[in-house]
Amino acid sequence: MDLIGIYLREAIQESGCPVCRILKKYEEDIIGQILYEHVNTPSVREKFAESLGLCTYHAWKMKEIAYSNPLYGGLGVAIIYEHMLSIYINSLKSGKNLEEKKCYLCDLVEIKEQHTIEALADRLSELIEEYKDSEAILCKKHYEELISILKKRNSGLAEELRKIQIEKLERTKDLMRAFIEKFDYRSKEAPTEREATSVLKAIESLKGLPLEVNFVKKRKQRRFFLGNRD
Repeated sequence: MDLIGIYLREAIQESGCPVCRILKKYEEDIIGQILYEHVNTPSVREKFAESLGLCTYHAWKMKEIAYSNPLYGGLGVAIIYEHMLSIYINSLKSGKNLEEKKCYLCDLVEIKEQHTIEALADRLSELIEEYKDSEAILCKKHYEELISILKKRNSGLAEELRKIQIEKLERTKDLMRAFIEKFDYRSKEAPTEREATSVLKAIESLKGLPLEVNFVKKRKQRRFFLGNRD
């Protein structure tokens, strides 16, 4: 197995959606690199300026990471957003409207997501048994993206993944049912750790981790719906 396969295997060995886990780490690493090394890099500052300081999600994510790590602190964020405020103030003075383009980090994470799904599709035949035996469960979004590719390339593998996904979801549902039943006054047992964490696993399996890339499709669907109310 190549290095990418090993990287995917490590993600599969964790609980929850392996694709979401990879994207979360990638997003945090990129933000860390920017804060530590590239706050004053002209090309990076230019990318920030295009969206006037990233999208709402990534602006606050950057602040969260910066202020939670003494290595970064608030200086990098202050330098970036002092520049962004200057751009905004100048636009107000000149009377020109600012066009906010797509967030730089959203682009990077979306590309990483596509590459990760493709890499997983390419290597799933080697990883399917490990996925089956692990605590990992692909979230609905990433399962659908992966199965869409597999149906075109290997229908047998796609069907095997579908069955495994159902088994994993049913196990999670059974654990949640056991967790709920433990709160019955007649129950003499406390919920186990697996039963308690099944609630979080159920949410993640349906909605994925709270990453900007997992919100994009929902927003597009909502705009389409609102645009066709008549």
